[in-house]
Amino acid sequence: MTQAPESLDLPTADTQERSLDRDCTTLSRHVLQQLQSFSGSAQDLSALMNRIALAGKLIARHMSHAGLMAGALGFTGEVNVQGESVKKMDIYANDVFIAVFKQSGLVCRLASEEMENPYYIPENCPIGRYTLLYDPIDGSSNTDINLSLGSIFSIRQQEGEDLNGEAKDLLASGHKQIAAGYILYGPSTMLVYTIGNGVHSFTLDPSLGEFILTEENIRIPEHGSVYSVNEGNFWQWDESIREYIRYVHRTEGYTARYSGAMVSDIHRLLIQGGVFLYPGTLPKPEGKLRLLYESAPLAFIIEQAGGRATTGHMNILDVVPTKLHQRTPLIIGSPKDVAKVESFIQNGH
Repeated sequence: MTQAPESLDLPTADTQERSLDRDCTTLSRHVLQQLQSFSGSAQDLSALMNRIALAGKLIARHMSHAGLMAGALGFTGEVNVQGESVKKMDIYANDVFIAVFKQSGLVCRLASEEMENPYYIPENCPIGRYTLLYDPIDGSSNTDINLSLGSIFSIRQQEGEDLNGEAKDLLASGHKQIAAGYILYGPSTMLVYTIGNGVHSFTLDPSLGEFILTEENIRIPEHGSVYSVNEGNFWQWDESIREYIRYVHRTEGYTARYSGAMVSDIHRLLIQGGVFLYPGTLPKPEGKLRLLYESAPLAFIIEQAGGRATTGHMNILDVVPTKLHQRTPLIIGSPKDVAKVESFIQNGH
């Protein structure tokens, strides 16, 4: 007796169409879909995200060849406005963002942690009413050892006139951001963004040269097992933070993960849950992270995904800076895990 052939679960035309639609959703198209509009401002924001994606592609390509190129790695011998040694990759990435946005016609100013003052593009300023704030390379200590790196970005709309080049309108809370995101340079290059309507991730398809939608409306777990902190600073922290670390050491179920590149650590928390801490130290209670270029953009993303971000005493998005390069402590991640850290801080005072 002849046995009937085994049935195969082949995709139907309907499932193929749905898959094709998802696979072909590019970043610029997705922004327009999110805004449900083809207005001038919607097209501006879509174009801005496209320029950020281009910068990410250029940086990712450069990184993939850095080990083969003379002069691509190592330090420049210079010190930035923050008093930190500058890597050659920092300068390259910063210049990439400038070059890409010079051609945009939309951005009047760029503010970066690598530049003491905003960079103005005069030919854009008559019509360009947006400002890009960014950390061109987050985790640059990983550059020479082939570990994950990232870029962080934030878009704000220019308010009022900036006649004296003081950019005072940027000294506003994180609620003024109209978009924020990060690019993660790892085994694959990913771009994650929010425009205040959820958090969405894209993966760069090198064969297409496009960032393709990977996941929409990402939600961070309420609680996670990971805590991410540089424990080398343990004895420089306030006693309340040290008590929290002692708590996770003696509590079953916690796992320490710290990469030295905040974008990588935050992306892990976004997917798996947990908490990232970069508290102030006794010598530097203001902490290390820059509010406008790192803490506020990441806080916008994590809050949009259902998480929380705080200094330990107030929400990051409520902090109003008094200077462009202001630093802030940061506790960010799953809501229950952030609340647990806060409980130690509150009990310690």
